[in-house]
Amino acid sequence: MVKTNIQDYSVRTVENVFDILELITIEDMTQVTIPRLCSVLNISKNKAFRLMVTLEKRGIVERYPGSGNYGLGVRAVGLSQKILHSSNIIVHAHPVIEELAKKHDEAVYMTVLKDDEVTFLDMVDCEQKVKAAPLIGKRFPYFSNAAGKVIRALETKELNKVLKRTVRKQDLCNLDLLENELADIRQKGVAVDCDGLGDGIISVAVAVKDYAGKVVGAITILGPSFRMLAERLENEIIPSLREGAEMLSGRFGYARG
Repeated sequence: MVKTNIQDYSVRTVENVFDILELITIEDMTQVTIPRLCSVLNISKNKAFRLMVTLEKRGIVERYPGSGNYGLGVRAVGLSQKILHSSNIIVHAHPVIEELAKKHDEAVYMTVLKDDEVTFLDMVDCEQKVKAAPLIGKRFPYFSNAAGKVIRALETKELNKVLKRTVRKQDLCNLDLLENELADIRQKGVAVDCDGLGDGIISVAVAVKDYAGKVVGAITILGPSFRMLAERLENEIIPSLREGAEMLSGRFGYARG
């Protein structure tokens, strides 16, 4: 009996479509052109063009007038919102992050960790004139932001294996520094990161747990360094984040032992 590899069932064209959508969401819009798609996805110019015409026709992508640059279309945005709002995590988390954003007038996100990357799932923005660009739907290495660090620090007991894998993947040289930082976060239960998400941006995060004590994600607040001062973090932001994370954890059935 011949064994069938699961890869035999995959349709390469469909995989190309998902690769295209993923590329558009994580890269600067000015870089998403037909030549760029051909280079990254290793497909022919003709195939890339036909795929983009099809996606554009369905409203999944759109081409910017006067250029060959592509971005997500209205239909893709609408579908993503439906998916997000049907998520159990988003349903429970949104009222909590909404209250935090209202209280502190800073951008608040619900984040989750997949493998070694943090995804910014949901967001409530602030009304400040100076603020970071929205990160909803974006993915970042866990060690580049407070949310990723607090989740990674609390979710696993095999931290050494994770750190070694991180070094191999990212070519990091400050292994001891990262290990000490995560150990400190594990003890405090809160993470603060400076500049990981951009120059002058500070992110603060506290983990959210479920009924089994497993970390399911993190609530994070981020803003410019001139507003996220140490005294404000210590006296206002961190206590609120702890309270919000505890409330959300309770909705997932977590009870502090």
